[in-house]
Amino acid sequence: MRDNYLSYDMLDTKFLLNIKNKNYTKSLDLIKKAYNFSKAKHAGQYRDDGKDYFTHPIAVAEILSNMGLDSSTIITALLHDVVEDSSVTIKDIKKLFGLEISKLVDGVTKLTKIELKFGLAQAENFRKLLISSSDDIRVLLVKLADRLHNIRTIEGIKNKKRQIKICTETLEIYVPLAERLGIIGIQSELEEKCFSIINNETRNSIQKRLDLIYSEDKINIPLIIKEIKNIAFNKKIFVEITGRQKTCYSIWKKMQTKKVGMDNLSDIMAFRVIVKKKEDCYKLLSLLHQNYTAIMGRFKDYISAPKRNGYQSLHTGLIGPKKTKIEIQIRTFEMDEFAENGVAAHWMYKNGTKFKEGIKFKWVRELLQIIEEANHPNEFLEHTKLEMYNDQVFCFTPKGNIINLPVHATAIDFAYAVHSELGNAAVGAKINNKVRLLTSELKNGDQVKILTSSNGYPDPNWLDNCITGKAKSSIRRFIRKKEVEEYKQLGTSLLRNEYKQNNKKLNFKELKIVIEKYELLDVDELLIEIGKGNIYSSEVIKSIYPANKYFNVFRKKPFIKKNF
Repeated sequence: MRDNYLSYDMLDTKFLLNIKNKNYTKSLDLIKKAYNFSKAKHAGQYRDDGKDYFTHPIAVAEILSNMGLDSSTIITALLHDVVEDSSVTIKDIKKLFGLEISKLVDGVTKLTKIELKFGLAQAENFRKLLISSSDDIRVLLVKLADRLHNIRTIEGIKNKKRQIKICTETLEIYVPLAERLGIIGIQSELEEKCFSIINNETRNSIQKRLDLIYSEDKINIPLIIKEIKNIAFNKKIFVEITGRQKTCYSIWKKMQTKKVGMDNLSDIMAFRVIVKKKEDCYKLLSLLHQNYTAIMGRFKDYISAPKRNGYQSLHTGLIGPKKTKIEIQIRTFEMDEFAENGVAAHWMYKNGTKFKEGIKFKWVRELLQIIEEANHPNEFLEHTKLEMYNDQVFCFTPKGNIINLPVHATAIDFAYAVHSELGNAAVGAKINNKVRLLTSELKNGDQVKILTSSNGYPDPNWLDNCITGKAKSSIRRFIRKKEVEEYKQLGTSLLRNEYKQNNKKLNFKELKIVIEKYELLDVDELLIEIGKGNIYSSEVIKSIYPANKYFNVFRKKPFIKKNF
């Protein structure tokens, strides 16, 4: 493949200007090369709205550049669909753009294939699969930006049912993913847009009510801001304050969770207060509680105990000026930047500046293997690997359902995870359409079909080749049940033979005397005890026909009733 994608005449002036302004100077030539390469490969392709398909990768790249991500991520965004939509291979990408970018493009391509193949199957596990299938968090950021642009342009899809399906999938998979990564900006936009598609009537109703509330409080908002500023100024605390309008989706969600109407929500009005230092957060909180009445149960300290995604802020509910219920969020500038961009906030620190507090966050320890001494964003990126769900594997049934298993699980575990009866009848497995042993270890994304037989049954040796509790308990239960059946059959055979030797015909009804004598539950339990050797068949005859004389009538050992 010839390297002829460096001519600048094909470049979109606006995009080039944006990239220059974002200070991607060192990688500008490679970005231009990726731009032209992608545009050439997408030539003649169009989106559902009839626009040139290349408008999509440009938009995804711009979303990520606005988040401050590195040049490799921007290039990946430009190239993220070329392998899926053209004859280009990952080897071609590696040759033209290097190993790092080829790995990123490969990661996005694999996730796209999984997405297209399995759709909305088991949303929570599907979202985990997306994460566990990615070694580099930038792959997930490209996928989120890709979904964001698709949702922004969803009106281009004329089929309403398809719109709703895509939006439902987004709310169930990509919104929680954005939340987990702490990217609240993307999360909120996805929620609002999808809500308007799925339930526009309800959204409009909430919006009208919000507009009314905000119009009535138009005078109060600047008054509240001024009062808070004065309180902070008197104690020499620098603050920046903005009034924040709650989104319709967040209001609706809270109404559903609390099962209340809008009038009963105490935090329709919200104010974000930004301070310089962490200690100022607590000082200002104390001052606000001294000047206004705090609403019980509304205080949350996410600074000393951050949310799992790393979000930090102090939240409190107050009865503000003119008895208005308000929510106040207090945080530092760094916390605020993180609240909007989550994991992507790390890439916003240029010129070798370390993210001062980020490496201390719990979410960082969970998500990323961070080299603490990395003193430049590029060095940081080289070691940024994802650790979430690395103790799990996600496999698929032939119908596309996702089965979540521990790492090192085998096809035996898979079979019992689907259904215990399937496991009991298993005789083999097809993994990715290839026949494999049931003891084969499974990997992320494997499609597994369990082969069964009406004569199949668990092998006791399976206990050493499975790791899930369900599989082990099911196998043990089957083995115990099989043993009991064998004891019952043996007991029946022994008793019939005893009756035959004494010229008697076995009548199960007359065994009631023996059952009562040994305090057993029923005939089955009697037959099992005979099969185990706890009760001799000759004793049964003696109990029913005590007038006759028989030899060898004795108990091998004292009989003790056992529970089965």
